[in-house]
Amino acid sequence: MIRPFVAYLRVYEPLPAFGEPPDEQLVRAVEAATLTHAAAGEREHLLWLRSQISIPPRLLPAELAGGAPAPSARTDVLVLDPEDVPTAGSAVVGPGPLVCPLEVRARSAAALIGFLSEAQPALRAAVLDATGLSADAIRSRANAALRDLPSTMHILSTTWTVPLPWFCLIEPDERRLVLGSGQQDPERELSWRTAMTDALRRVAEAEELVEEVLGESGPARILAETGRWLSNFHPASAVELDYGGLVQLIEDPILESDTSAEEVHAILQAMRGGVVEEIAELFQTLRDYWSDIATRERFN
Repeated sequence: MIRPFVAYLRVYEPLPAFGEPPDEQLVRAVEAATLTHAAAGEREHLLWLRSQISIPPRLLPAELAGGAPAPSARTDVLVLDPEDVPTAGSAVVGPGPLVCPLEVRARSAAALIGFLSEAQPALRAAVLDATGLSADAIRSRANAALRDLPSTMHILSTTWTVPLPWFCLIEPDERRLVLGSGQQDPERELSWRTAMTDALRRVAEAEELVEEVLGESGPARILAETGRWLSNFHPASAVELDYGGLVQLIEDPILESDTSAEEVHAILQAMRGGVVEEIAELFQTLRDYWSDIATRERFN
C-alpha cells in the first residue's frame, strides 16, 4: 500500500506523563504495540477510509457513529526505546517506553477547522454539501473532538514537504536512513531523533537568531510556534522528525545524499556570520529541492 505523502514531527513521552498511574488500556496497548512508522501512515489512511464508507459517513476517523471517540483513539500508539534516541551533553530521555499516540481523530478535527477557515469558497461549499452539515455544526463537532483529547497533540504533520524550520530542532548527524529494497519498501525511512531538552534549546537559539536577522514573521513565527508546542511535553521526552511517506517520492541516490538538515544549519551559521550571499544561495538550493517534490501534488 502507498503511504500518505506526509512528513511528521512527533513527540514521544515517558509513560508516567500520561497519568499516575496511566490508563490501563494505554498500558496494555503499549505492551502489545507493533505499529511501525510505515504502518502508522497506512493506519491513518485506513481509519479515514473507514469513516467515509460507513453508512452514514462519519465526520471524523476513529470515532463511533454517535461522535464519541472509538477505542482505537487510545490504543493506536508508536513506541520508542530511549536507547534509540541520541542525546547531547546532560540531556536525559526516559524512562522507557516512550509513547507517541497517533491521535488521528483529534488531528483530523484540527485539520478540518483549518480547512473551513482557509479553503477556497467553492471547495468549502462542496465539502459542506457532501456532509450535509453547516460550517457551525462541523466546527462544533471538531471542537468537541479536540476537547476529548487529554493533552496536547503529539504529532504535527505536513503534506508533500517538510517545513525548513523543523530542521533546526535536530543535528544532522542524528539522521537515521533505511533505503530498503526500493521506493515502495515499507521499511524505507529517513528520520532524526533527539532529546526534548536538546530540541528546546536549539529551537530557542534558532528563533532568537532568525528573528534578529529576518524579523518576527515567516521562519521565526514557525520556530516560535514549534517551541511553544514542544514546551507542553515532559522534559524527558524524545522528538522525531520523519520524512514519512515522502521517501516514496525520492530515488535512492537523492535520498541518500539529502543534505537538507546540513544546509539549514549552514544557513543559521551564515546568519551568525552575516554572510548574506551564502544565506541566499543555500536557501535557493533548498527551495529548489523541496519545490520539485511539492510540485508532484499537482499530478495527484
